[in-house]
Amino acid sequence: MRVAVVGLGGVGGYIAASFAKAGIDVTGFGRGEHLAVIQRDGIIIVEDEEQWSVHLNAKELREAEGIYDVVLFCVKSYDLQESCEALREHINEQSVVLSFSNGVNNGDILRSCSRSRVLDGAVYILSHIEKAGVIRKKGKVFAAVFGGKDTNAVEEVAALFEEAGLRYKTPANIKEALWKKYIFIAAFASLTSYYDKPIKQVYEENKEEAKALLREIAAVAKEEGVDIDEEVQKSLDVASKLPKDASSSMHLDFQNGKKSELESLSGFIAKKEGVDTPLMEKIYRALLDVYNKS
Repeated sequence: MRVAVVGLGGVGGYIAASFAKAGIDVTGFGRGEHLAVIQRDGIIIVEDEEQWSVHLNAKELREAEGIYDVVLFCVKSYDLQESCEALREHINEQSVVLSFSNGVNNGDILRSCSRSRVLDGAVYILSHIEKAGVIRKKGKVFAAVFGGKDTNAVEEVAALFEEAGLRYKTPANIKEALWKKYIFIAAFASLTSYYDKPIKQVYEENKEEAKALLREIAAVAKEEGVDIDEEVQKSLDVASKLPKDASSSMHLDFQNGKKSELESLSGFIAKKEGVDTPLMEKIYRALLDVYNKS
């Protein structure tokens, strides 16, 4: 089975390295200095006090060859459409594709630009590129969540994570599972970027505001037919237990003046018609102003 992981950042880099370590035939697609270092020296994974490295077959998307049986898109949400189109000639009707990008509508994007078997997915992980060729993973958190109507496709992807020894879940209601991931990351990506502070500090200093924002996101989910009210308190509990320096990738992007997932994580909620989201609207407008000035 030929596997492609598109995007070698905190999520894709960790998954691709874990697959390669397990002997899976995986190709990682990246770009820039990060890709060049991986091609030369392999990819290094730093997990708390442990460090390991592995050689990874890594290329640019334009260098893709043949047909891939499974493709995991681990790019930022704003790059998903372009990445799918770039790989379109290398996936067919039998290929299984899914996105681990942040958001709740990535499966729809893949279905619109490919003829492949599409699954919906999300991943729980705290990781980022520490420097070119090095992925830093913080804490013990990792779980890949994916599902869809094609049970054979689900089993094929599950077999890969099983072989790599990576935790995964295949919930019957994947839409609900996506919203359960989304409520946490949308709230704390917005708040960490707004306050320029890590997740746990935001929780400790702005707990009631965090709760209010989580409730707004839950209200939008309910409008979409998904009841995740119980996730409000669960999300607060998770935030309270994270390493003190753990933050969101969107916060890191704001700090580094990079393009961010502001639209998919904050704007998606702030712009939802028919649901009152005054707090997210305030945060979104403030962050949009910062983004436009950078």
